[in-house]
Amino acid sequence: MRILYIDIDTTRPDHLGCYGYHRNTSPAIDAIARESVRFTNYYTSDAPCLPSRAAMYTGRFGIQTGIVGHGGTAADPKVEGAGRGFRGRMEDDALVRQLQKLGYHTVCISPFGQRHGASWFYAGFMEMYNTGKGGGESAEEIMPIALDWFQRNGAKDKWFMHLNLWDPHTPYRVPGEFGDPFKDDPLPKWLDDDELIRRHNKMAGPHTSMEISMWDDRENPATPRSPGKITDKASMRRMIDGYDTGIRYADEQIGKIVEILKQQGVYDDTAIIISSDHGENFGELGIYGEHGTADHPTCRIPMIVKWPGGARGSVVDTLHYNIDWAPTIMDLLNGEKRPLWQGVSFAHAILTGKEDKGRDELILSQCAHVCQRSVRWDRWLYVRTYHDGFHLFPKEMLFDIVADPHEQNDLAAKHPELCREGAWRLANWHAEQMETMAIHGPDVVDPLWTVYREGGPLHARHAPPSPLPKYIKRLEETGRADKAQLLRDKYARWL
Repeated sequence: MRILYIDIDTTRPDHLGCYGYHRNTSPAIDAIARESVRFTNYYTSDAPCLPSRAAMYTGRFGIQTGIVGHGGTAADPKVEGAGRGFRGRMEDDALVRQLQKLGYHTVCISPFGQRHGASWFYAGFMEMYNTGKGGGESAEEIMPIALDWFQRNGAKDKWFMHLNLWDPHTPYRVPGEFGDPFKDDPLPKWLDDDELIRRHNKMAGPHTSMEISMWDDRENPATPRSPGKITDKASMRRMIDGYDTGIRYADEQIGKIVEILKQQGVYDDTAIIISSDHGENFGELGIYGEHGTADHPTCRIPMIVKWPGGARGSVVDTLHYNIDWAPTIMDLLNGEKRPLWQGVSFAHAILTGKEDKGRDELILSQCAHVCQRSVRWDRWLYVRTYHDGFHLFPKEMLFDIVADPHEQNDLAAKHPELCREGAWRLANWHAEQMETMAIHGPDVVDPLWTVYREGGPLHARHAPPSPLPKYIKRLEETGRADKAQLLRDKYARWL
């Protein structure tokens, strides 16, 4: 068995052809999907990049590992203290370590560990190729290493490869000579709306339509596909075309790998998994080109599994987390599932193509740009905000994800009974997590509150030095004095 895990950073499923997108962004991925089981409601438990990959490779929620943010204490694993074994949990329980124990030669091509100072990410990998630019790489810098490895080793047996591509991540860095493959394609219908753009231009917060660069509208001449702001359909097109071109560019690289595996005669016997660390917001909650909330477009990710001997061309709609992948692959390989893993295997769905029970609900967390936890159940998404990251979000939001997948209509005031249910579900999950922590953990600290105590999420700190005073001035200068005053009132104690 050969296992290729393709991790395309910042990929939202609804921009892939196999998930129904109207643009031809992913012909190579779509071809693999026709031979695979495709999961439509697969989410990261903890967003964005660092917490997501930590959850996936440890099989545990961020509230347990302590990794929920991008800086401060909550960007590192919890200190195990006196109970730490010879290696520690991040090594002993790592999914890749379990594959190594099954005799797999484990390989990683990714700058991720260095990007986030996350040395634990490499636990269990026997070969590691750091492409050296901390996620700023375009595929043409990564693929020579990958293609060389596959040419030399692809036909060998029992390897696991984690290949990490970054092209859909801002700033959009696909080389100019690749062209503009979508210049004649229509925008997604819901974004082709002048009134929506005008409404979003009045909003406040980093990565909203007037500040795509986070706090301002500056552009980098080196990445001309990325706009600094969206004020009309032309700039909206530039944004969406830039993202979609990143997906298409990454997709072409996947096609090259598939061709090598077919030439070597091992494609049919190679498991291929295509997923991501998180999605991306394009207008949802007024945010563009960022993955900074605990909501549907940020936390929903693709999951496509081509497994030798498994089902082909099947679709599974039940709810699953990325923490479920660790026990799933262990079931598929008859390997060891670690006692502290919190995932639930969906191996049966991969082998049969039939819907499994899935999860009754999903709890989604974000503490890098905001502090939020959300509950996804039935057709609903309940969002609880503890720190709004200067977006002026209300404490509670409620969305009908089936009727309103782009989260334009907050139904919290209309359905207080559903907000109560969402809060109840969140409270039950939190109590279960705290009990687990009390029994098995080194402490009983919820890292969300550690983030808040240390000054707020790394990308929107309220404690000095904070970007807020300068941003309030920008809001006043760009016709949003009302939002400036609301932020000044809300964060008065720190200004």
